[in-house]
Amino acid sequence: MRTLALRGGARVAVVAAEWYDAFGVVTRGRVQLELRDGEPGPVLGRDAGFWLRGTGVRALRNPGRRTATVRIVTPGSGRHLPLDTPPTPITEERRNDMNSMNDTGVAAGPAAGRTSHPRRLRGLAVTGLIATLAAMVATTLAAALAQAVGVDFEVFDSGESIPLSGFAVVTGFFSVVGVVIAVALLRWSTRPARRFVWTAVSLTVVSLVPPFLAGAAPATTAALLGLHLVPAAVVIPALAWSLGSRTD
Repeated sequence: MRTLALRGGARVAVVAAEWYDAFGVVTRGRVQLELRDGEPGPVLGRDAGFWLRGTGVRALRNPGRRTATVRIVTPGSGRHLPLDTPPTPITEERRNDMNSMNDTGVAAGPAAGRTSHPRRLRGLAVTGLIATLAAMVATTLAAALAQAVGVDFEVFDSGESIPLSGFAVVTGFFSVVGVVIAVALLRWSTRPARRFVWTAVSLTVVSLVPPFLAGAAPATTAALLGLHLVPAAVVIPALAWSLGSRTD
């Protein structure tokens, strides 16, 4: 018997010879299986038991920040399984079903924390919708407050000010773009939360350039910069948290 420790974000390749007839039990944290085509597989929680023989799983990954540990029982260390984590038997029908799902072949108890892909997407979409609405409200209120203290939001010397509805529409549009990016990363990335934060922060920085080119008064420019940061402060943490919670 041995214990495999995975630091936060660490990845360990699965060597077939080492996992032949081996039984693993997650004793701390969560471990995600990486499928042979590179897709993120099931996330196994504490006390989840699993076999990897013949599954095609190519790596174990810790999607969280804290160290995760896996107790590995091999034939050389005793054929018995841990008494506190009885595995769920795999029937032939169940095995066929699992082989049709990218050959993951995982047998885990109810604590495995496995979530279907459509359900994860729906949860992320709901979080994104709520965050978008919250960002629209927060940005519109901030713009109204700026107007109340004398900011006119006149740009390009046009003589017309940006209406409050304009802030709401633009905020909603770009927030939805952020949700789409988050959904795409959840679907195709093995580290969606980290990559989303990096992408969203980079796009936010780029969005701070146009206010300097709008030919507006200094107070207006400063207000526009702040109004770019308000929705980012609402949407980015919400989506990053949702992505992390659905892959941890």
